[in-house]
Amino acid sequence: MFKRTFAIIKKETRQLRRDTRLLAVIFAFPVLLLIMFGYAVNFDVKNVKIAIYDQDRSELSRDFINSLNSSEYFKITGFISNNNEINKYLDQKIAICIVVIPQDFSKSINSSRETSIQFLIDGVDANTGSIVQNYMSAATARFNQEVNAEILARTGGKLFIPISLETQFWFNSDLKTTRYLIPGLIAMILIVTAVITVALSFVREKEKGTMEQLNVSSLKTIELILGKTLPFVVIALVNAALILLAGYIFFGVEMKGSYLLLLLTTLIFLTASTSLGIFISILSDSQQVAFTAATFVSLLPSLILSSFIFPIDSMPWIIQIITNVTPAKFFIEILRAIILRGVGITAFWDQIIYLLIFTTVLITLASVVGKRKAEAA
Repeated sequence: MFKRTFAIIKKETRQLRRDTRLLAVIFAFPVLLLIMFGYAVNFDVKNVKIAIYDQDRSELSRDFINSLNSSEYFKITGFISNNNEINKYLDQKIAICIVVIPQDFSKSINSSRETSIQFLIDGVDANTGSIVQNYMSAATARFNQEVNAEILARTGGKLFIPISLETQFWFNSDLKTTRYLIPGLIAMILIVTAVITVALSFVREKEKGTMEQLNVSSLKTIELILGKTLPFVVIALVNAALILLAGYIFFGVEMKGSYLLLLLTTLIFLTASTSLGIFISILSDSQQVAFTAATFVSLLPSLILSSFIFPIDSMPWIIQIITNVTPAKFFIEILRAIILRGVGITAFWDQIIYLLIFTTVLITLASVVGKRKAEAA
């Protein structure tokens, strides 16, 4: 058995070595995709462009403006002199937020009367708009505290805050989006590589007419599957290592969990991915059809339905059920647990069971469909 399996592995390896362009794409694509996602797909909001409409023009209003300007989250792009300019700044996207300070701003505060500052925010991008609102609310609260402390100091009072909020972020202390995306990127690249390459490998034998020769040989089905999939599993593991290394070099993403546990769960995920590739190869009769189908069932679901970018808990319940069509959903949970949180198997054992169920279902379907097609032929 080992000799026959090794012979198939040797054949597949030689075919891969001949196709140097494919090898270059396989190994260069993951790192390029990581860099592109790491720098381009970024939900961190900094240097928010704001414009100031200061109707008060007092020392206190200038202090408030300086407090915004000193923050890394805001960038003042201009000062508005009348109401007509507000639409211009928002329409032409010169600023995302307009800060309107009323005329009686300092007078009201010095008289211990409540006053309001208006924030006009571009709400086209709802996510960015909500983040800008939170930033502005936090900056205003901080300035409020400073002003209260100064007023109380002048009157001989003392500022008393009953509850002091102390926030600590675990696992991703600086809240960088890249650390959240890299585990999902690993899963997406692995499933695309495994499904497409395995599907094309089997269908290529069909097109060349050599699959019938393999079927009538002394090879067993398990030997053929292992021999044709193991080279691509090794390639996928190398890609995973390259992504981890590139993530550490470019974005400082460190591995917090067990490397052995990561290896074992990756092998389980690749088994599920290759079973999907085998199923597609049985349904397809040409490499073009296999490539299209493999890309469709691997890339799109792993990008949209796996919590790679969009959280599944926020989706409607019917869509949450549909997300189970991709094994990337379960593997991303495992990766984030191991890489970011550094936890053990007790935190994600159920995800491993889901992957094993997925593999069993796909292999069973592939066997049933393959037998029916063979009988029909």
